[in-house]
Amino acid sequence: MTPHSSSRNYRKTAIILFILVLIVSGGLIWKTSGGLTAPKQPIEFRHDVHARDNGIPCLYCHAYARLSTVAGVPSVRKCMVCHLFYAGEHEGVKALKEYWEKGQAIEWIRVYFLPDFVYFSHKRHVRGGVQCQECHGPVQDMEVLTRSISLEMGWCLDCHRARKASVDCLTCHQ
Repeated sequence: MTPHSSSRNYRKTAIILFILVLIVSGGLIWKTSGGLTAPKQPIEFRHDVHARDNGIPCLYCHAYARLSTVAGVPSVRKCMVCHLFYAGEHEGVKALKEYWEKGQAIEWIRVYFLPDFVYFSHKRHVRGGVQCQECHGPVQDMEVLTRSISLEMGWCLDCHRARKASVDCLTCHQ
């Protein structure tokens, strides 16, 4: 091995380590910021108008939350229960009606997500009296739904401890 080849190996190793540090630190920055960007949805939907201004409860649209592990998103049919009669000239409602007429589901882009190894039951939390805003932030005041809380393990554990709920690992990691 020549002196030059060992310095080349050192450079390659240093470059690889530098790239890894960039990737990990970029992920940590995104993770600690809570990924506070809101994805562009197929239709403009304003939670503030629906939940705050019109007083529609979260569980009216997200009815599965009381019955299932997932909250679910309302079907186009559920939206049309009201929008056949209200706000027909709004651009978002016009787009909604196009989905309705075509018989298509809206492909909403998920805002909140947990890793695959985490078990989470909306039903258990709703029945335990946890308000939606405790995990999702002040949704009723959001023009555009934004992931405003990290939902990292430490945050969840703090909540469980405060409520005297189980902190046994198998509660959430099944």
